[in-house]
Amino acid sequence: MPLNAASAELMTTMAAMGVPPIAESTPDDVRAVLEVLRALSPPGPDMARVSDVVVDTPDGGTFTVRVLVPHGDVRGVMVYYHGGGWVIGSIEGHDAIARKLADVTGYAIVNVDYRLAPEHPYPTSVEDATTAFEWAAANLDVILGGDASTDVPLVVAGDSAGGNLATVVARRMRDRGGPSIAMQVLIYPVTDSDTETASYLDPENQLFIARDTMLWFFGYYIPDAAQRDEPDVSPLQIDDLSGLPPAFVLTAEYDPLRDEGEAYAERLRDSGVPTTLVRLDGEMHGFFSMVTMPGHEVAVDEIAAAMRSGIPA
Repeated sequence: MPLNAASAELMTTMAAMGVPPIAESTPDDVRAVLEVLRALSPPGPDMARVSDVVVDTPDGGTFTVRVLVPHGDVRGVMVYYHGGGWVIGSIEGHDAIARKLADVTGYAIVNVDYRLAPEHPYPTSVEDATTAFEWAAANLDVILGGDASTDVPLVVAGDSAGGNLATVVARRMRDRGGPSIAMQVLIYPVTDSDTETASYLDPENQLFIARDTMLWFFGYYIPDAAQRDEPDVSPLQIDDLSGLPPAFVLTAEYDPLRDEGEAYAERLRDSGVPTTLVRLDGEMHGFFSMVTMPGHEVAVDEIAAAMRSGIPA
């Protein structure tokens, strides 16, 4: 179907404003634009409790997680990794999104402010993502308050590069015998470094995120191209995907990453992993992080429905 009217209007507005493409900007320039856009976005739902926690890393650094606990009975904990090509994005920029997820799913959200490239190139974000999940699993009492049950469902989730990090954490926990993950929620995830797929090359998909944008991200995140086929970057190329948590995979029609997301979902299914794949037609990459877009509401509802049906109460 045609690109939806809201996305088409956004692209027209950005062009009229003279906003340069990401691939023609510096990371600091793009981060500054995102801060302006964030200030224009509506806040998310009110929470019962919000707290920022500084987490220490094995390499002597730190990063912050924002814990968002919704009102009412809390069903579980979701560790969420924001998108942004491992170069841009923040928990502030994804605060309204995380609040909406908490409100609709009934899960406490641990929104992870993992360290970004180029200041902290690969594999820093991967290690931070793993540390964040392990912190959440070990601190359920801090997240939920009181004596939290050890059988609280844990979910890993993320959009785009954050979806990539969620896949890595799910596989690492499988391989390391780590805490059990009830579901992985992957929103148009990066699952491969191959930028020659049909969806990457389709002229209609060169919108908010284009092929040259992804090459820009890869260049800052993983300057050594030889590392881009490693499992922690390109999970689609992993031989064994069996034994991973049930997955919900959401893709967008007008998205360079569409083919690899859908291919990953098929690989999971072929490996015996219960997997739900939903493609939102008429949407472009990045729509989920735009809370005023109609597709955002649809996606949140799809995620909540998948979690209700796929995770035992």
